[in-house]
Formats: sequence, structure tokens, C-alpha cells
Amino acid sequence: MISSAPLVRRLPPAYRPLFAPGPFRRLLPALAVSDLGDGMSAVAVPWLALRLAPPGRAGLFVGAAVAAYVLPGALGALLLGRWLRGLPARRLIRADAWTRAALLGGIPVGWAFGVLEPWLLLVLLAGSSLLHGWGASARYALVAEVLPADRRLAANALLSTSGWVAMIAGPALAGTLTAVVAPAWVLGLDALSFVVLAVGAGRLSVAPGAVPASARDRAEGEAVPRGEGLRVLRSRPELLGLLALTWLFNVAWGPVEVALPLFVGQELAAGPGLLGTYWAAFGVGAVLGALAVGMLRRGAVRRVLLGIVAAHGVALLSFAPPGPAAVSVAGFAVAGVVYGPYGALSLGLFQDLTPPPALTSVLALRSSVLLTASPAGATLGGPLTAVLGPRAVLVGAGLAMITVAGCAAGAPVLSGRLVRGKSAGPTSRARVGAGG
Repeated sequence: MISSAPLVRRLPPAYRPLFAPGPFRRLLPALAVSDLGDGMSAVAVPWLALRLAPPGRAGLFVGAAVAAYVLPGALGALLLGRWLRGLPARRLIRADAWTRAALLGGIPVGWAFGVLEPWLLLVLLAGSSLLHGWGASARYALVAEVLPADRRLAANALLSTSGWVAMIAGPALAGTLTAVVAPAWVLGLDALSFVVLAVGAGRLSVAPGAVPASARDRAEGEAVPRGEGLRVLRSRPELLGLLALTWLFNVAWGPVEVALPLFVGQELAAGPGLLGTYWAAFGVGAVLGALAVGMLRRGAVRRVLLGIVAAHGVALLSFAPPGPAAVSVAGFAVAGVVYGPYGALSLGLFQDLTPPPALTSVLALRSSVLLTASPAGATLGGPLTAVLGPRAVLVGAGLAMITVAGCAAGAPVLSGRLVRGKSAGPTSRARVGAGG
């Protein structure tokens, strides 16, 4: 068994069971490959859009291309539930992966034949992202299907870590490749990464006795009523409150993405190298934080999440004092460490409190809502930065996060003071459990 291999024995105890033979271990490498492909697209999409942009409209077209690669996923999560909500997680992952592989693969083909017009690039990018809200949500639904509750947090942490590592390595790899080949070919590699995921998901099988009966029912395509995701959120105020907290957290983060480049260029009079240092520090910190949370055994999840929001805001206050960039780089790294666990913990709460048949629908609805948050914050960040300056916006974003956490701490559904009826079941006060 692979769990007895020397490398696995060196892992923290919470992670070792995840590498025992089973569906999660078989699919994890393919998920990591597709994450790396998406990380490469963060550079390849805007760079290709810049090369294809109509004269005098580069800024607008680059923004449109980036939005086309992300926002249709929110629409798909909302509009396609009638056809997708009853599908098992493995089929949703495969459908999303094949869609992205086929349409992203059309970009290098169009480039090679000289027919990749700006409008065609937008169409291919938008089509490739249409199912991504469902595919991304299905990853965490699959964790709930194939793993017992005490291993889900560690599994969530591994998935989050894969995404953060891809955020660091993907852009760096794409930047190296685009110096040699056209960015369209880099997107071709992104397409191939989703072929790997589609094939891996297609080969995935679950033994009848490997998971609980409720999860098997879900995996076999139990009918899910229309609007079930929204009904679940309405019936579980803890989840609705958590969704609201995460949305506000992401809105407060949006201005940071606008203000940070201007802070580096204007306040510090530095170049893109320093900007890359900020993001690398954040990404490395997030990897460490995400891996650490997988080893957590017990804790009040809601209070930890509120603490993360507040601590993230405090870390951003490192931009307030004028001085060397090293101070704010260190603060941004701390912000990454603090933020790293947030996704694993919040998704774990959704997994614990959502009935298995409705989990994919609820997570897809969650994705569609959250996809609007950062763009909304970034939209606010532009005029705020123009009026207040980038340093003030960065500090203001931190203060906004602290305020959000403070206000949410007074809400019973997030502070842990909510007393639910018998229908809530034993998970009404969720605890962290990731013991190996």
C-alpha cells in the first residue's frame, strides 16, 4: 500500500490516510495538473488578449478576456441547475474538464490557422468557463462522497494547497514559456491539463462499500428537486451567514488587487519585480496556512473563520507606516498565512451541514455568489484609489475586514450561539475534525 511508502510516512498523521488506495488518491494528481494549467492561464489569457486587442482598446479588451474566463461560470452555476444538479460529482468534474479542454484547445488551433479574431477568443474563453462553477464545486462534493467526516478537512486543505501552489508556479512557468512561444500555445497546455483531469475522472470508480449509503445515493444520481440549493441555504442560517461573511470578506479584498500595483509603482516607485515579490510572499504564506489547517483536530469553526477575517485585516495595516517595502511584504506574507485556511474550513462547514444529495447544488450556488464579490470590490477600488491614494485604500481594506468580523461576531449564526431545533442534527455546532 502506498500509505506505507517512506515519503507518505513522513507526512503529518492527518494527511497519511488520504494517500491510501482510494478514489481521492487516484484523482488528486489530475486535479493538481489542472490547477497548474489554470495558474498558467492567469498570465496567458491577458497576454494573448493584449496581442489581439483592437488598436486603442487594449485595456478594455484585456478586461473583457479576463472576465470571459471567469464570470460565465457564475451564470452557469445559476442557470444550468435544471440539467446538472442531479449528476454525481465525478460526472460533473469530467463534463467541466472536457468542455474546458475542447474550447481552450480551439485557441491554439485558431492561432495556428490565423483565424483567431478577438471576438472568437472571447467566445472560446466564455464557453470554456460555463461549467466551471459546477466542476469546481464537484471537487469538494466528491470529498464528502468518498471520505469520512474526520478526513474531509485535511482533504480540503490539500485541494486548497494545490490551488495556491498553482498560483505561484503557474504564472512563473507561463511567463517563461511566453518568452519563447505565443501565449496561445500556453493556453493549449492549459487545455491538455484538463484532458488529464477528464481522463482521470473518467477512470474513477467507487467501491459499493467504500462510502456511506447517503453518499452512494448521491453518487448514483439521486433526484435533486429544483431550487434545492437555495432551500438548503434558507433552512440553515449558519450557511447563509457564512456565505454572507465570505462575500463581504471578498468584497473588502477586491480593492487590494487594484491598489497594490499602484502602491508599488507610485508610492514605492518600483517595478513589476517587487509586485511579483508581494504576490509570491502571499502565495507562499497561503500554502503554509492551508497545509497547517489540515492538521487541526478540534476547534470552533465559526469563531476561527471570524478570527481569520479580522487577522487578515490586521495584516493589511502593515501598509500604513511609510518605510521600506520589507515591512509590507512581510505583512502581506502574514495575510497569506492567515487566509490560507479559510477555504478549507468554510467548505468543511458546508460539507458538514448540507444533506449529501444537495451538496453539489449548494456549492455551485455558493460559487456563483462569490464570483461576484471580488469584481464588485475591484470596481470600488478604482475610484477609491483615485481619490484616496493606494496606501489609504490598502489600509482601508484592512479596516473594513476588521469591521466585518466585528459585526459578524455579534450575529448568533456565526458566533456559535445559535440554538437550533432537533432537525439540525448533530452537526448544528460543527467542529473541526481531521485526525488521521
